[in-house]
Amino acid sequence: MILRHDLLAQFDGLLQPERFKDYGPNGLQVEGKAEIRRIVSGVTASRALIEAAIADGADAIFVHHGLFWRGMDGRITGWMKERIRLLLAHDINLLAYHLPLDAHPTLGNNAQLGLRLGLQHDATFGDQNLGMVGGGSFANAAALAAQVQQTLGRTVTCVSGAEAAPIRRVAWCTGGAQGFFEGAIAAGADAFITGEISEPQAHLARETGTTFIAAGHHATERYGAPAVAAHVAQQLGLEHRFIDIDNPA
Repeated sequence: MILRHDLLAQFDGLLQPERFKDYGPNGLQVEGKAEIRRIVSGVTASRALIEAAIADGADAIFVHHGLFWRGMDGRITGWMKERIRLLLAHDINLLAYHLPLDAHPTLGNNAQLGLRLGLQHDATFGDQNLGMVGGGSFANAAALAAQVQQTLGRTVTCVSGAEAAPIRRVAWCTGGAQGFFEGAIAAGADAFITGEISEPQAHLARETGTTFIAAGHHATERYGAPAVAAHVAQQLGLEHRFIDIDNPA
């Protein structure tokens, strides 16, 4: 057992949220019981995850996507009311870390995705240095896409203007980082991997010869939250379980 403020201090010390300009509050978003014994981690603080955490006996939920974002309607109604009602009714703490969880150099979403794809970053790029880039060895764009697809267990979108060219340098940034594509090109990447694709990226890929792979927002961000939560739980002697609520996005 550990006190809530000690758990929060451990997460804050590891992820250093003060370093980031983010889209919402990092840290404790909903206060629950003061004593913590069991943590459930997940990607998004959805109703399904909250209900699963309740069934699992969680005292705290640790996620990448919390409840509150810049520019939101501040009224607690509808789906928001129901999520918060469940947390308060069961006295469960909700802790959320967005960009700090993406950026951690070994446990974050980007580092953990790279680990699973066999990529090691040697540089960062993009806004707040969130993107990672490093050496790769793939025969062509199709080979890299097949590796990503097999690793993540889902179909990917792959667009390239140089299908036969070998991939020697790969950049990546999980989630909705399609806007980082030009930064990846400038960083000398032969390919860029992220979660989503928007209309401009297909044209840029064809015109520059840099491969763009969209592998799913949720699918690319399944690894940071359990890695961080497991690390902290082990340090503090707490129980931990990752619950993956599937999302096709």
